[in-house]
Amino acid sequence: MDSQERSSEEAEGAKERGLVYVWKAGSCSVTPERLPGLSGKTVLQAALGIHHGLLLTEGGEVYSFGKLPWRSGLEESCANSPILENTLLGHHVITVAAGSFHNGAVTESGVVYMWGNNSAGQCAVANQPCVPEPQPISICDSETSPLLSVRILQLACGEEHTLALSLSREIWAWGSGCQLGLITTTFPVTKPQKVEHLAGRVVLQIACGAYHSLALVQCLPVQEMKPIPERCNHCSQLLITMTDKEDHVIISDSHCCPLGVALSDNQPENHVFCPALETLEGKSVTRSQNEDCQKPLVEEHTLVALEPDGASMLSSNDGQEDSGISSPGNILFPDKKEVKEYLISLSDHSLNERLEKNICTEPEQPSQEEQLSACIPGPPGTSTSALNSLVASCASAVGVRVAATYEAGALSLKKVMNFYGTPSSEPGSQSGGGSPGPEALKDSREEQVRLESMQGKKSSSLVDIREEESEGGSRRLSLPGLLSQVSPRLLRKVGRAKMRTVALTPTYSGEADALLPSLRTEVWSWGKGKEGQLGHGDVLPRLQPLCVKSLDGKEVIHLSAGGHHSLALTAKSQVYSWGSNISGQLGHSNSPTTVPRLAKTCGDGVWSTAAGLDYSLFLADEEDFQPGLYYSGQETTTENNLYENSRTKSPVLLLSCSKIGYISNVITGGDNCLVLADKNVMGYIASLHELASTERRFYCKLSEIKSQVLRPLLGLDNLGNANTIQLLQEMASRFSKLCYLIGQHGASLSSFLHGVKEARSLAILKHSGLFLDSYTEYCTSVTNFLVMGGFTLLAKPAIDFLSKNQELLQKLSEKNEENLQLVEVLNALFFMPFGRLHNYARTLLKLATCFEVASPEYQKLQDSSSCYESLAVHLGRKRKEAEYTLGFWKTFPGKMTDSLRKPERRLICESSNRGLSLQHAGRFSVNWFILFNDALVHAQFSTHHIFPLSTLWVEALSEEAGNVNGLKITTPEEQFVLVSSTPQEKMKWLRAISQAVDQALKGTSDLILYGAGGNVPRQEPPISRSAKYTFYKDPRFKDAVYDGRWLSGKPHGRGILKWADGRMYSGTFRTGLEDGYATGEVYEGCFQDNMRHGHGLLRSGKLTSSSPSMFIGQWTTDKKSGYGVFDDITRGEKYMGMWQDDLCQGNGVVVTQFGLYYEGAFSTNKMMGTGILLSEDDTVYEGEFSDNWTLSGKGTLTLPNGDYIEGLFSGEWGSGIKITGTYFKPSLYENEKDKPKALRKLGTLAVPPDEKWKAVFEECWNQLGCESPGQGDRWKAWDNIAVALTTNRRQHKDSPELLSRSHTQTLESLEFIPQHVGAFTLEKYENIKKYLIKACDTPLHPLGKLVETLVAVYRMTYVGVGANRRLLQEAVREIKSYLKRLFQLVRFLFPDLPEEGSTIPFLATETKGRRSFCSGKSDSRSESPEPGYVVTSFGLLLPVLLPRLYPPLFMLYALDNEREEDIYWECVLRLNKQTDMALLSFLGVQVKFWPGTVSILGESRKVSSNTKDACFASAVECLQQISTTFTPADKLKVIQQTFEEISQNVLENLQEDFLWSMDDLFPVFLYVVLRARIRNLGSEVHLIEDLMDPYLQHGEQGIMFTTLKACYYQIQHEKLT
Repeated sequence: MDSQERSSEEAEGAKERGLVYVWKAGSCSVTPERLPGLSGKTVLQAALGIHHGLLLTEGGEVYSFGKLPWRSGLEESCANSPILENTLLGHHVITVAAGSFHNGAVTESGVVYMWGNNSAGQCAVANQPCVPEPQPISICDSETSPLLSVRILQLACGEEHTLALSLSREIWAWGSGCQLGLITTTFPVTKPQKVEHLAGRVVLQIACGAYHSLALVQCLPVQEMKPIPERCNHCSQLLITMTDKEDHVIISDSHCCPLGVALSDNQPENHVFCPALETLEGKSVTRSQNEDCQKPLVEEHTLVALEPDGASMLSSNDGQEDSGISSPGNILFPDKKEVKEYLISLSDHSLNERLEKNICTEPEQPSQEEQLSACIPGPPGTSTSALNSLVASCASAVGVRVAATYEAGALSLKKVMNFYGTPSSEPGSQSGGGSPGPEALKDSREEQVRLESMQGKKSSSLVDIREEESEGGSRRLSLPGLLSQVSPRLLRKVGRAKMRTVALTPTYSGEADALLPSLRTEVWSWGKGKEGQLGHGDVLPRLQPLCVKSLDGKEVIHLSAGGHHSLALTAKSQVYSWGSNISGQLGHSNSPTTVPRLAKTCGDGVWSTAAGLDYSLFLADEEDFQPGLYYSGQETTTENNLYENSRTKSPVLLLSCSKIGYISNVITGGDNCLVLADKNVMGYIASLHELASTERRFYCKLSEIKSQVLRPLLGLDNLGNANTIQLLQEMASRFSKLCYLIGQHGASLSSFLHGVKEARSLAILKHSGLFLDSYTEYCTSVTNFLVMGGFTLLAKPAIDFLSKNQELLQKLSEKNEENLQLVEVLNALFFMPFGRLHNYARTLLKLATCFEVASPEYQKLQDSSSCYESLAVHLGRKRKEAEYTLGFWKTFPGKMTDSLRKPERRLICESSNRGLSLQHAGRFSVNWFILFNDALVHAQFSTHHIFPLSTLWVEALSEEAGNVNGLKITTPEEQFVLVSSTPQEKMKWLRAISQAVDQALKGTSDLILYGAGGNVPRQEPPISRSAKYTFYKDPRFKDAVYDGRWLSGKPHGRGILKWADGRMYSGTFRTGLEDGYATGEVYEGCFQDNMRHGHGLLRSGKLTSSSPSMFIGQWTTDKKSGYGVFDDITRGEKYMGMWQDDLCQGNGVVVTQFGLYYEGAFSTNKMMGTGILLSEDDTVYEGEFSDNWTLSGKGTLTLPNGDYIEGLFSGEWGSGIKITGTYFKPSLYENEKDKPKALRKLGTLAVPPDEKWKAVFEECWNQLGCESPGQGDRWKAWDNIAVALTTNRRQHKDSPELLSRSHTQTLESLEFIPQHVGAFTLEKYENIKKYLIKACDTPLHPLGKLVETLVAVYRMTYVGVGANRRLLQEAVREIKSYLKRLFQLVRFLFPDLPEEGSTIPFLATETKGRRSFCSGKSDSRSESPEPGYVVTSFGLLLPVLLPRLYPPLFMLYALDNEREEDIYWECVLRLNKQTDMALLSFLGVQVKFWPGTVSILGESRKVSSNTKDACFASAVECLQQISTTFTPADKLKVIQQTFEEISQNVLENLQEDFLWSMDDLFPVFLYVVLRARIRNLGSEVHLIEDLMDPYLQHGEQGIMFTTLKACYYQIQHEKLT
């Protein structure tokens, strides 16, 4: 063996890990022995039962040793050397667990194997008393379908039960007893079931004692306070009680439900537990152990008797154990004196008095009445809660807060207590209660440790940090009778503290919680509790998990459960223990405790615990970072050959490293204890232990600084101004965050030491970013605090506090010199954490040396080490900078300091040594230049100017111009030259300014290149850059803010300029001037050379008024020129026509809000020449005009009835016109008498639609790279589109809120161009259509931009005053013109697209089986020579365009058809009053087409004479959809579907095939149209007629449409009898 060990040192200690040592439990002096038969195997994990053990080796193999009665052939004997479990070979096992007499293993794939004793179903096998070989068990989640098998991570085994923790962090249980936590009373449970009560919570670890279970659960994220229910929904008892006691009101939220956690609503009603009266009479109740779990009707409970001397005895009996726990050592308070002494240790005086008064009243004869009332708080028959004692040291101010809360009806005492952070004791442990006399204090003795730690904390240290938040598991508050007596000073103090208490609740980073063990944990327990092992302050069993309140906020990271006791290990290396203490296994000498108490410390802090049958083992750090093993439990000593049993008072050192190497795991069972140890080859293991040990101590230190220094400091008054407080709070919260991370890291290192110990999985390697960031963030906030003189400010108010705790401070800050200044101590204290970075670097380097230089581990450790080292150096530099800056502020003249001093601002250099002066400065002027990391400040006598570095350019002037040592500084509004005294000085300043500018442009200076040592060679800062700047001088831009690109001091490139009065320019700049396309408040549109040129929109008039006048149209060199629309809102007129030189010139149309319409010629802004004028009542004038609305010259005036006057006219319309002329009464037989001639030819004098908006289309062609429409290279156009999309995307990347996710996807899909090879098919046509729809969805695409602009101009033209019925034909023509011009663009981009009106042939499959609706023959599409799809601009582009233009267009249709539609609607309303049959017969529908039955709400009913709105209902519904569609094509489809629905209905009735004739069909369709009640049917009909595809007119849809139109006219002229 020895020779083997020596030879293996070359293998870098691989064989020297996981050595197994075993010894007999129960004594303090032991000699551990190596377990034989494992030569060369590294054991990773072990588990022990009462008489046996399991080992898991590195290869995933499992060995058993000890007594294995379930194994055939080994029933009687004992296996001294480990036996391989062959069944598990090949299944790589990752963890093992052992119960008292059964075993479990989990494989890599998450499958559980169980074997051993199965008498209680603990192996999850039915009807089999023992399972000899490992057997896989199935765990399925019944809530999923299909059933998914659950993957398991961890197992825990008790005496008769097993728990498994799944990958989704839920607990599964099987076996017997209430310790399963399942809602069942039938045992054994052999099919694993989920512990529903913790479902949905994140369980981190599970542990099983003999008959109880523990779970470590991650806290829920902090949520808003929910309203608290009044009663426990499990035992219906009030959760919060108020009791009047003489001059006090006692408010208690100490309800502790005896039935464990609330079950779901359907639980059996008979869970009743009412021990109150029995307790009073002192009756004893005993139950056999089995019964109390099987029948949760009567819960086991402890009885409390009042002894004459006020002491309380616990007596409890159990079916199986005689030893009970009523030994003389159990008396809690032997006499009143001890109670009093104990109370004096509490801080609040008034409370002491009250309690003493209570104790001195004779407890021997409490009045029967009082006792009863105390015992039965709920209605008779409900269970009473354990009366919990609360000794709260609360200032009387608490009363005010509570009273207020009570009135508000939100009795959340927990919140109140958190606010005051008041320490308090834990709940007592009686079941049943009694007067709040000595028995209420019975269990308080167990809280002494906690209370001792709180001495001296008056309630004025109103601070809220997690540790104290948790002190109030459940408590009672005592309110003084008269609230008005609270001193106002105290209230002020409370109010002030409120603002500051926030700072220190630790800030958790979600990221860290996901990667490292969480410290925000709760402990939940359930099962049998007769020894107090559940920790709820009583000895009742719990059927379901219940949270151990007193461990909230204690940062528990590991749980161990023994026979009848429990241990919880915290991140601060402390151990809380509770349960049975017969052998002293709790690690403190008190009697058993039913609530967690701190065990006595051992070594420098415990980092691993194990709970055995009746003893505990603690693994703790010794001085030299080596782990030492401590024992607490039975002690067997032999003296004079007599065995004496005593118990340890506090943990005893059992083993130290020197004997067996570095212990990594301790395992306990019944008879035996076992440790896994590693030999320290090449110092590798020692380095790891040192890292872990120092990290844990570092955490304890940081926690101490947080609670002992930071928290009191935050609670101090007059800390200076709000800024300082905010910086202090920020520093505190970053400190808190760092502290939490270190705590997590300590916990993660402890679990790392239990495992394989691979260097590469160390958290500081894997997640180095977390550490580097946390340290950097903390450094930023602490240096900011320092720069603002925070430590100096703190020293004054904190002088009392600090001088009292001088030793503590010196200990914490590791400063031992005499007469240190307070400021220096604080400074040292808060910069202390950075020293840890050097330690990380050193340890990582040590670890690296254990590997070959060529290995990846060496490389990784080496790199990380230099990372931490360079960060330490970088942060050190930051501290120096901060101190240099602070020194500067101390000497700087006071007034300027206030305006210039900012937390993030650091000094780089300044010219007080006269090294730099301003060129051409006056003789007596003082010029002082100070370079900060964000600005260059030029200070003079009393003034100073700040030049931000992001808009500062520096260059060295050449020598020959006589500018020796000159530096030229350029800023947006200044340019000056600085002259330095020497060339060295010049270089120093040039380098300093360049670096500072570069750094300012790069943003944060914390982004150092880790590992590069920080001294990266700096290049010159770029002359072209992005920055924000506010102008202060320039008259044109004064107070305007520019944000965008710059070039050498001038705006250049894209940018946004906002003036103080709300004006804005957004677009491109060229050397300081606007240029290119832009949008703004006043003018949106194209610029060229700083002039409006191209298409643009100008709003004018007062910006504040909501309706300025508006022009949209074409500009040429800053003047309106070409087609444009001008909305003069003040005069209520809109002009649509041609412009020249800012004047209306050429043809145009004017409409007014009073319904006048003019079309004709304009000259210099006036109506001059020939024109047509129409008034609202259809009076028409055609003729000559000389001025606006002024008739002058020849003309014809036509009256609404058709009479007309021809002659000479003069005068202004509307104010009397002189006429010389002839009056005509036209003959009654003229055929077109209905319409005056003028109305027939409207639009002839308007601007032709193709002349409108030319600039908009030209701009799109230009964007595609074409000089004029259709002239250019198609591929170049596609390139331009791609460029436009990518540059736009890039610009929007900086501001992602502009792009939604769907928008981004659209952009991505547009980057693929639809390619076409071969014949043009319908599929290719569809692809083009899809592409266009997407392109028009985003304004970043040239086509999308075009459509967006067209929609804008169209709406601008036809809304408001433009909503005039005379403009309808104009509006329709404009849409058709858009279609034509867009189609030209699309055909340019897709040349294969056939021209307007050509046909794409159908593929053979597409024509098959299409029956014609009316003829019954196959549809041969007579209107086109061969069947196929006709390509038209309507079909391709209307779907894109029309939905956007629909509202203004439809409005025009509705106005134009108003009169007709009113007549139609009146008729519809009248006819609809009739029943279905009456209407059908009225319309002359043949009886055979009448539906016989109709479906009403899904039921089939016969049509009777009073049925209404039921016949042809589906067709009616279908037709109603015509109003929800936009394009004529879609509307025609709706009509077609309506016809098909009618046919379907009739076919069902006739049961035979038939063909419609128009005579039969028309009345039925008329019925459907009437019942559909479409309000604007006339508008729909005219819209379809105007915009439908021309080729459809003679097709099937065309015929159907004609039918609908006929119906519309028929209804208007319907004569009703």
